[in-house]
Amino acid sequence: MKICVYGAGAVGGLMAGWLARAGHAVSVVARGANLTAIRDRGLRVRSDGKETAVPVQADSDAARLGAQDCVIVAVKGQSLAQVARGIGPLLGAGTCIVTAMNGVPWWFFDRLEFGGGRLRLESLDPGGMLSRAMPTGRIVGCVVHLAASTPEPGVISHNMGRRLILGEPGGENSERTKSIAGALTQAGFECVQSAFIEKDFWVKLLGNVSFNPVSALTLATAEHLIADREVKDYMVAIMREVLAIGRAVGVDADIDPEARIDMARHLGKFKTSMLQDLEAGKALEIDGLLTGTLEVARKAGVPAPFTQSLSGLARLRAQSTGQYP
Repeated sequence: MKICVYGAGAVGGLMAGWLARAGHAVSVVARGANLTAIRDRGLRVRSDGKETAVPVQADSDAARLGAQDCVIVAVKGQSLAQVARGIGPLLGAGTCIVTAMNGVPWWFFDRLEFGGGRLRLESLDPGGMLSRAMPTGRIVGCVVHLAASTPEPGVISHNMGRRLILGEPGGENSERTKSIAGALTQAGFECVQSAFIEKDFWVKLLGNVSFNPVSALTLATAEHLIADREVKDYMVAIMREVLAIGRAVGVDADIDPEARIDMARHLGKFKTSMLQDLEAGKALEIDGLLTGTLEVARKAGVPAPFTQSLSGLARLRAQSTGQYP
C-alpha cells in the first residue's frame, strides 16, 4: 500500500517505521528538526532492545508526496486545523483517512442515532473545517493502546504495547478497513476490527480525561496517581461522569472505573502523553480530551462538575506556561 503518515511523532512515527519495514511505500509529513533528522538519517525506531533506521520519504508539504491509498493522521487535536489545510493533495478518489488520535474525534456524532447525524462538535471543528477536508465517508477510526516516545528528533522509542483497534464510524466496516488492518498486522501491530469504534474511543477516553490532565497538574507518573487514594478517588469520579455522558448519547463504554484503572496499572510506571508534552514545552491536548467531552455533556444534558473543574485547572496550568492558546 501507498501510505502517508501525517505527523511523525511517537505513535505516527512508530506506525510509519514499522509499515515501511514491512515493505509498504511510506511517506511522512513532518517539520522542523524532526523532518531534518528523518531526511538525514532515516526514521529510527528503537524496539525490543535494538534500533532500526528505515528510509522513508519525508516532506513538510503534502503536495510533494502525491495521492495515497491511505493517510494516517497521528497528530494532537490542536494540530488538526493545520492538517485540514494541507491534506488535500494526499487524497485520491479512494483514499481512506485513519485517525490515530486520543480524545473525542471531530466526527463522533456523524453516525450516531443521537442527534440524527446533525450535531457537530463546534469546539473541535469550528465552522466544519475538519469535516469538509476529511469527510466521514473516508474515515477509519483507530484507537491506540501502546506507549511510545520521541527521545530525540527522528527517533521513536517503542516502550510497550502493540494493540490497535480499527473501525469505521457507525460500525459498517468496509474492505478498506480490512486492508489497512491487514497491513498493520503484517507490520507487527496487534489489530482488532471493531463493530462500534465510538465505544472503543470512549473506553480510551475514560483514562485520557482523568490520567492525562491530573498527571500534568501533579507531575506524577501513573503508578503514583493510582497509589494515592484521594487522587485515585478523584479520577474515579471523573470516569463515572464520562461514563454517564457516553451512555446519554448511546455510547456505553461498559467498563467499571476500577477495571479501567487496572488497565493503566498493568502498564506500570509511565508518563502520560500530556505530562511528556508539558515537560517538553509543547502545547497540551486539552480541547480534544476535556473541552470536547464537556461539549458532548452539554448536548446530552449531563452534569459533569468534576470534569469541568479539571478542565479549568488544566487550562490555567497550561496557559501559565504558554502551552494553551
